[in-house]
Amino acid sequence: MSNNKIAPSILAADYANFASELKRIEETSAEYVHIDIMDGQFVPNITFGADVVASMRKHSKLVFDCHLMVVNPERFVDAFAQAGADIMTIHAESTLHIHGALQKLKKLA
Repeated sequence: MSNNKIAPSILAADYANFASELKRIEETSAEYVHIDIMDGQFVPNITFGADVVASMRKHSKLVFDCHLMVVNPERFVDAFAQAGADIMTIHAESTLHIHGALQKLKKLA
C-alpha cells in the first residue's frame, strides 16, 4: 500500500469561485490541496495572502499544504497557521535564518 499523498494545486483555479474549486477537489480522492504563496520578491509572481487562505478554509476540510515562496518566511508562518495552513513548505535559500524559521514552524506543529 502506498503512502503517497496527492495535493492538487489551486494556483490555476478560478479565483472568484474558490469554494466551488475546493469542492471539485473534495469530490476526488485527494485529501490535500496545494496552495502556492508568492510574494513577488522570492519569485516574480504574487498570489495569495493569509486572508485568502482563511477565506478558503471556511469552505473546505482538505489539508491545506501551503508552499511559502516568500523572502523571510518566518515573518509569515504565524499568520498562515492562524489562517488554517496544515502544512507549510519553505525554501532554505529564502532566509538567512533557516534554523530560526524551522524552529518557529516546529513550535506551531
